[in-house]
Amino acid sequence: MRIVIAIAALMAGAAQAEAPAGYKLVWADEFTTDGQPDPVNWSFDTHANKIGWYNNELQYYSAGRPENARQEEGKLIITGRKERLESMADYGGQNYTSARLISKGKQTFTYGFFEIRAKMPCGKGTWPAIWMLGETAGWPDGGEIDIMEHVGKDPETIHGTIHNRSTAGTSGKGNSIHMPDACSAFHNYQIEWTADKIDFFVDGRKYHTYVNEGSGVSQWPFNKAQYVLLNLAIGGAMAGEVDDAVLPAEFQIDYVRVYQKD
Repeated sequence: MRIVIAIAALMAGAAQAEAPAGYKLVWADEFTTDGQPDPVNWSFDTHANKIGWYNNELQYYSAGRPENARQEEGKLIITGRKERLESMADYGGQNYTSARLISKGKQTFTYGFFEIRAKMPCGKGTWPAIWMLGETAGWPDGGEIDIMEHVGKDPETIHGTIHNRSTAGTSGKGNSIHMPDACSAFHNYQIEWTADKIDFFVDGRKYHTYVNEGSGVSQWPFNKAQYVLLNLAIGGAMAGEVDDAVLPAEFQIDYVRVYQKD
């Protein structure tokens, strides 16, 4: 019921969205209530804190901690900080904290037009991402759709990438787009995912297409449900060296909206 009410309330103000013709809004989070993210939509992913996160990332992902994730003035704010949470039972020795929100088991989707309006943090070592993972199979077999990745050492570039079994051992299949004000302005990061292809956009500008070649599940696992992830990693293989002077750094998300065909 809460989701239905939220969608109904949003419809009058949804004109700024850029969904293609023939799509209707099926789910959204506008982050309108100050406080913690809505548990109907999101949980905190902390599973690798003790052993350390993937890709040589340096952060500890906290849960329910407003210093790292909060809703404020209509936005979700994920904050990366220089600090050690040594009192936490799952502490793994990290010198940085942040948050990773996932919709797994709560809101999952197969196909649709996805639009997330966000503003990037800046500074060396920040690595915000808006992405999706397959719900029914582990990585890489379930597939990964990176709707948006950004690293602070290259502040004017936005990346969109696909990973699956056929791309394992590579950097995936993707492309990038120049976005000179990614860290100072909000933009709409979008994909249109159908049975035939996945198109990547920023503000309606298409910059990458991944096509279903019909060669099997290793190349196209994208016919099953995926869930949404929002996170800010610190350091790691893609972000590189961290400049502690840029912290705390805020990844701000204005909304997440999902449309599907009528």
